[in-house]
Amino acid sequence: MAAATRDPSTYFRRPKGYVMLLIAAGMGYYSWAFFAPASIPYDSLGPLGTFTKFLVEKHNAPFKMGYFISWAIHLGEALYALKLCTNKGVTDSITRLLWFVQTFAFGMFSLYHLLTYKPLRKASDGYKQKTK
Repeated sequence: MAAATRDPSTYFRRPKGYVMLLIAAGMGYYSWAFFAPASIPYDSLGPLGTFTKFLVEKHNAPFKMGYFISWAIHLGEALYALKLCTNKGVTDSITRLLWFVQTFAFGMFSLYHLLTYKPLRKASDGYKQKTK
C-alpha cells in the first residue's frame, strides 16, 4: 500500500478489517434473505431474525427493491472511485481495478480513503506541494 508521499499512480488503502467484516456480513445476510429466505433460522437470530422475517413476509416488494438499490448504490460508488482515480493521478490499471472492486464491495468506507487522498504534485520551483 502506497502512502501519500509515494507514487500517486499506485495509491491504495483498505478500510479497517472490522469494517470490511461487518459490511460483508451485512450484505451477505441481506443476500441470504433475498435468495433463500426459507432457509434462515429466524427464531435463532433473536430480534434480527424477527425483523428479517417481518420484512420478508409483510414487505417483500420493498425488501427486494432495497436489495437492488443497495447494489446499485455500490456500483455507482465504484464508478465514482474510477473517476476519482483519474482526478487524483492513480493511473496504474491494477490499482484502479482494486479501487473499483473494493469500493463495489465495501462502498463508502472504501471510497472515503480515495476522497480524502491528497496527492503530492511537483511545483514549478521543484518543491512538492499538496494539491487543493
